[in-house]
Amino acid sequence: MVVNTVADKEVSADAYLKFSQFLEQQCGIVLGLNKQYLVRSRLSPLLNRFGFRRMNDLIDKAVGHTDRQLRQAVIDAMTTNETLWFRDNYPFDLLKQSLFEELSKRNRKIRIWSAACSSGQEPYSIAMAAYEYKQTNPGAFRAGLEIVATDLSADMLQRCQHAEYDTLSMVRGLSEERKKRFFEPASDGMMRVIKPIRDMVAFSQINLMDSYSSLGRFDMVFCRNVLIYFSAELKKQILQQIAAALQNDGILFLGASESISSVSEQFSMVRCSPGLYYVKKNQ
Repeated sequence: MVVNTVADKEVSADAYLKFSQFLEQQCGIVLGLNKQYLVRSRLSPLLNRFGFRRMNDLIDKAVGHTDRQLRQAVIDAMTTNETLWFRDNYPFDLLKQSLFEELSKRNRKIRIWSAACSSGQEPYSIAMAAYEYKQTNPGAFRAGLEIVATDLSADMLQRCQHAEYDTLSMVRGLSEERKKRFFEPASDGMMRVIKPIRDMVAFSQINLMDSYSSLGRFDMVFCRNVLIYFSAELKKQILQQIAAALQNDGILFLGASESISSVSEQFSMVRCSPGLYYVKKNQ
């Protein structure tokens, strides 16, 4: 086992510049200046895993495109974000209070996309909200409801499909009632999302910088707390592609602190109390 000192984990200015350019090219994330600490904290666990003594050597190898496994592990480490169940609450309250009813009137299969789904809490939260809505509105979604969840990380998507969460994950955003209703014991003290909820979500690996026309059209897209990592130019490009993926009058949810007013004219803002969402303008 390689023992790494504090000095070994330091990221030189040259390595940081090289890595920043690599990360933006691969997945659009703009690190900005002086974020060496972030690179160091995210990539340090990979030093022993891949047998490197120095962080700069790991970065050189990853950027060199000769080790696909290392490159993917580095991207996974930098793009995996903490999340929680029913994040911000209001999108899920709006779904149950009004938006699910509106979608049900469209007389076709309703499709919802959770983009950059990370460890799966968002798409499974959408599925739980839909399940609760159908319990009190038995006629809803007669033509079906499909939830598609995507992420850049293949490792993260595999974890999503297993749908198993530890004790720390379970206390972040879940009521006791939902824990009892939607989870079952798994191995090693983990809890697994029950099959009826798992079956509502399909997972797929997608890079938001690439085309996602193969996913088809959606009635609603959740792309929350993702665009903040991209440059204005790339943010505009992604929003154009999301608009193309949405049906007319399709709905877009962004993160609570995100705004698209300066980069897209394809959506109209709808203010709620609390929160807001965007509606695609008819072309």
